[in-house]
Amino acid sequence: MPEAGTKSQFEFTGGNLALDFINTVDNRTSDRKELLDSYADLLRWGEQSGAISHKTAERLARTAAETPGRAQSALRHAIQVREAIYAVFAAVAHRRGIPGAALAMLNTAVQEAAQHAQISHRNRQFVEDWAMPEEHLDSMLWPVSRAAADLLVADEVAFVRDCASEGCGWLFVDTTKNRRRRWCEMRTCGNRDKARRYYQRQKTSN
Repeated sequence: MPEAGTKSQFEFTGGNLALDFINTVDNRTSDRKELLDSYADLLRWGEQSGAISHKTAERLARTAAETPGRAQSALRHAIQVREAIYAVFAAVAHRRGIPGAALAMLNTAVQEAAQHAQISHRNRQFVEDWAMPEEHLDSMLWPVSRAAADLLVADEVAFVRDCASEGCGWLFVDTTKNRRRRWCEMRTCGNRDKARRYYQRQKTSN
């Protein structure tokens, strides 16, 4: 997560790492703005989300500087995986059929992640982590694809929602008690929608 007092270009309101990764596009369905314009952006998201450590991000940044072509390929691959995950979860949120090609790409990413998963023993306890993430430019995708898989097979998948704000397209897990959350973020999309509806009412009344 960004340090206190600093402004991040990313927000983490999805309630799941994979959904937070999906939400690296602003206004997805209207006036789209890509937030991952460079490999540096991808690294920044990976570190701020906790998908990779600061040390790993520094090592990957050095590798990217030495091999910019590989870094650009990793960025393109990350965006392809992101869009596949979005297609699957958007279908879930809207109760549509699951697109086979997108699910196949997610499965490939899940299988790739599994090849790097390991059990370590630290501080007298066993932990699951990743083998040599600093050597793979796309290692931030490993926990993302694992998070997507875990959510899809969990009961909480029934509460994946699409933000009600027109054009937003961000997804989130509704963890509210009454399961009636409508916005990815109340202070942005919620307030924007309220202002739009107020303007429409004023216009109608005049």
